Parts: sequence; structure tokens; C-alpha cells
Amino acid sequence: MDMQQHISSAYDRDLEGIQAQIMKMGGLVEEAILDAAHSLETRDEALAEKVRHGDKAIDALDDLVNAEAAQVIALRAPTAIDLRVILSVMKMSSNLERIGDLAKNMAKRNSVLMTMSPINGTTATLRRMAKEVERMLKDALDSYIQRDATLARAVIQHDRDVDQMYNAIFREFLTFMMEDPRNITACMHLHFIAKNIERMGDHVTAIAEQVVFLVEGEMPEDERPKGDKTSLDADLSAQLGQ
Repeated sequence: MDMQQHISSAYDRDLEGIQAQIMKMGGLVEEAILDAAHSLETRDEALAEKVRHGDKAIDALDDLVNAEAAQVIALRAPTAIDLRVILSVMKMSSNLERIGDLAKNMAKRNSVLMTMSPINGTTATLRRMAKEVERMLKDALDSYIQRDATLARAVIQHDRDVDQMYNAIFREFLTFMMEDPRNITACMHLHFIAKNIERMGDHVTAIAEQVVFLVEGEMPEDERPKGDKTSLDADLSAQLGQ
């Protein structure tokens, strides 16, 4: 009995350490999303560089989470329920790392866009879209800490809002490009940024789905239609009459 209690206590400490790293990682990713969007709107190259450089810390935490999780599996022989927790954490870490990469990609395009004339209103719209994704991520992480499947499901549903925002701004880019061909290059860069934000929402949704799996023991059914139904090449050809 004493040995079992010792093993259980050691496992709990290990898991708490891993979860602390996940929360730290989540905080850095939330900051990266907002900073990348703000640097785009304000044309702040120093802030964009901060995002690009900060991605290294996010990657390092992802490596740490995976290493510690693998060690727990090897040394603690977790039960099926405990193993589900560890595997969920590893998948969450992977999705956070990808969101960090997408924020870095946003920041990389900042330098290019600074050399071009701004497209009226688009960067503010992208900032609002990024803020929505950051809010979703905060709720997804809260749902994990609280083991709240209802909150996690709400996050999954909110991804539809991000998709709709993406579709709307995509149409704006098409309009700007048709009105003035000189806008094409800038709008293409801005479109890729919008697509990065939309993909961030997909990764946040995957995190929320892991919370549902953790709490209920099975992945949620696909409760929402995918809102992003655009195809850049197809739409450009149709809209531009090619």
C-alpha cells in the first residue's frame, strides 16, 4: 500500500509539472497571436521580431512536454485513464506548437508588407479575427484546467465564427484586387495571414476536442459544418473571369 501511494504521489507530481508547462506554453502562444496581429496593424517591426524570436521558447516547451510525458509513460506505467491524460497533453502541446509557428509566419510577412501601401481596414479586421482565436484558446485552456467539456464544446462551436470572418475578409481581398491590380501582391500576403489565423482556430478546436475526449472518454462528433469553403485559385479565376 505504501509503495502504491508513493507511485501515485510521484505520478501526480510529474503530471502537475507537465500541466504547468502546458499552461506556460499556452500563455506564450496567446501573447504571440496578439503581438503578431498588433505588429501587423501598427507596422511595428520590433514587435514582429519579438514574435519571431519568441517562437523558440514555445518550441522548447513542446520538446520539454513530450520528453517529460515519455518519461512518465516509461517509468510510472500509468493506468488507462492516466495514459489518456498524458496522451491528451501531448496532443495539446503539438497543437500549441503549431499555433506558435503560424503566429511566427504572420510576423514574417510583416517586413514585406511594410514596403507596400496599406490596404484600408484589412489589418484591423485581421486583428479582430486574431483576438477571437486568442479568446478561444484561453477558453480551451480554461476548459482543460477545469475539466469542463461544456466550455470545450463552446470553443468548438466558436470556430465557425472565425471561419465566417475569414470568408468575409477573403471576399474583401478579391474586391481590392479587382479594383486595382497594384493591390494584388499586398492582398495575397494579407490573405496568407488570414489563412494562418483561420488555421490557428482549427488547432484551438483540436485542443478543445482533446478536452472533451479527456472528460468524456471519446472524441466529440462533428457538430459543426466547416465554415471555410473558399478556394483561392478557384475563386480568383471565377471572379477575375479567367
